[in-house]
Amino acid sequence: MSTGDHTFTVAVAGASGYAGGELLRLLARHPNVEIGAITAHSNAGSRLGDIQPHLHSLRDRILEDTTAANLAGHDVVFLALPHGASAALAEQLPEDTLIIDAGADFRLEEPAQWEKFYQSEHAGTWPYGLPELPGAREALKNTNRIAVPGCYPTSAQLALAPGFAAGLLEPEDVVIVAASGTSGAGKALKPHLLGSEVMGGMSPYGVGGSHRHTPEIEQGLSRTAGEPVTISFTPTLAPMSRGILTTATARVKPGVDAQQLREAWEKMYDDEPYVHLLADGQWPHTKAVQGSNHAIVQLAFDEHAGRVIVVAAIDNLTKGTAGGAVQSMNIALGLAETSGLDMEGMAP
Repeated sequence: MSTGDHTFTVAVAGASGYAGGELLRLLARHPNVEIGAITAHSNAGSRLGDIQPHLHSLRDRILEDTTAANLAGHDVVFLALPHGASAALAEQLPEDTLIIDAGADFRLEEPAQWEKFYQSEHAGTWPYGLPELPGAREALKNTNRIAVPGCYPTSAQLALAPGFAAGLLEPEDVVIVAASGTSGAGKALKPHLLGSEVMGGMSPYGVGGSHRHTPEIEQGLSRTAGEPVTISFTPTLAPMSRGILTTATARVKPGVDAQQLREAWEKMYDDEPYVHLLADGQWPHTKAVQGSNHAIVQLAFDEHAGRVIVVAAIDNLTKGTAGGAVQSMNIALGLAETSGLDMEGMAP
């Protein structure tokens, strides 16, 4: 596809939700994008500004029905829909349309894993939109179908991929505990996500390997390691609206030392525009990446336990969803990878 000054027309399905709203926030500032149809389901017919009041430049746009007819005719279509809703819609869109699915429909390679965790028929597998993984950028170039990673898998894979890519970590006994803001659960009203329930406390969920992102994390780390990786993943809910703080640990292989570990993470991320290994002694903080497409990572070697401990922070709605989607779109369209994504973090 053309690059440079070319403008691409973009549609966003699911624009009334958190992921859809974040996509529009990023796309509204993109120099090569013209926003076309914005669609919703139950909110169709509503004024966008009444549902997403922060999107000032788009406030008077009216949400259309999420149908293939309304989405067709665009260069790019983003699907920010509930899991299981994207596949049928994607089938109705032209093959030459770049479709970027922010849901889970096309992330998993194994049909049995999809059926176990999502209880429906597997729709297939698309190129995976996490550019920092080995080989990912090549797979994203000139493709017309992209599966955006889940937010937890984004942080978990960015945390551990360098060690597995370098062959420094054992593939068994990988333990990942991650805390997420409440926006990760979507915009639908749920009693356990009310402010009075969430503020001032933390709670686990999806315990015991039951969270749907478990097979996605294992799949990505296994691909990077070149051998099956087994993880224990526990998500927790934190009293914040945005952000993920992931703590991942893995046993190191015999003879591996702290310097080798540090060098592996430096080698993988030194030239990355959005993933940053922090200076020694500095640890990730979710606020430092809020509203940005950046990820920050730090590691330590627990010599006594023979484990590496890696902490990663991302914004679940930006790098964990919409930012990763736009970054992948840029690669697929032949644009500068950083186009529309030059936001820094926020403080305090």
